[in-house]
Amino acid sequence: MAALPLSKAITAGLRKAMDDDPKVLLIGEDIGKLGGVFRVTEGLQKDFGEQRVIDAPLAESGIVGTSIGMAVRGYKPVIEVQFDAFIFPAYDQIVTQLAKLTNRTHGAENMPIVIRVPYGGGIGSPEHHSESPETVFAHHAGLKIISPSNAHDAYWMIQEAIASPDPIMFFEPKRRYWLRGEVDESDPGLDPFSARVVREGSDVTLVTYGPLVPTGMDVAAAAAEEGTSVELIDLRGLNPIDFDTIEASVRKTGRLVVAHEAPVFLGLGSEIAARITERCFYHLEAPVLRVGGFHTPYPGSKLEHHYLPDLDRIIDGIDRALAY
Repeated sequence: MAALPLSKAITAGLRKAMDDDPKVLLIGEDIGKLGGVFRVTEGLQKDFGEQRVIDAPLAESGIVGTSIGMAVRGYKPVIEVQFDAFIFPAYDQIVTQLAKLTNRTHGAENMPIVIRVPYGGGIGSPEHHSESPETVFAHHAGLKIISPSNAHDAYWMIQEAIASPDPIMFFEPKRRYWLRGEVDESDPGLDPFSARVVREGSDVTLVTYGPLVPTGMDVAAAAAEEGTSVELIDLRGLNPIDFDTIEASVRKTGRLVVAHEAPVFLGLGSEIAARITERCFYHLEAPVLRVGGFHTPYPGSKLEHHYLPDLDRIIDGIDRALAY
């Protein structure tokens, strides 16, 4: 057991994967000598060399396209996108090539590529540095998406993503990079696409993921002081989604609130609400409610605390669900 910040747990997971498999290599902007903007790859180029930790030009489309070629030749590239919204110059390569090549070749070509995406707000950054584009990519078949919320999951999930033969987008909650937690290096626990019941409850189910899981824990604790029992679920896998775990919880509580930083409009909460309404219609005591960002461009840093769902806004969603 070791206590690590979430960012350094990813570093340790990358190091372990590179030690275990010489075909694993890292590529991205400023990830070598600098160690990445958030220092997640710090020290790895020194230990593994410039051929395995590659400082790429500022060209996201070229990085992804080059990685696809390397994957065809048997390598396992791990791409770092500096910030969430910087990924869109590579959108064409990701959704028209990476997501489809295995299907296009009838399984002849695997695409063992991981794209690391620091995402979400809460760090006081400028425009294009605080987006939550996970739903944009979840819409495209052929891409798997996971998002850790704690150090233990970060350590194991990055290794499991690298070991997968499929392309996986690894969304890292950047405002939680400094959140410390225990990492059990002997036991991965759940597989990366299984949701985790963080806290059991009986009155309402709260589903969230990534950066809002610590907020959800605060919500559950605050609600308990008012006599409300909240069952908190960390989604972990965003595509595919573990609907079975959510369904089992909702059948018990009868109410569901979904929270995420991304805008509510067409966010993951929309799909979860629709699926759970279909699967649990006769068990629901209230409509599925969603709490999230507003359908506006992400605001400047002085206003982001108004945009991001916080304890009060999620508690309000729970209160509305209980009022039915």
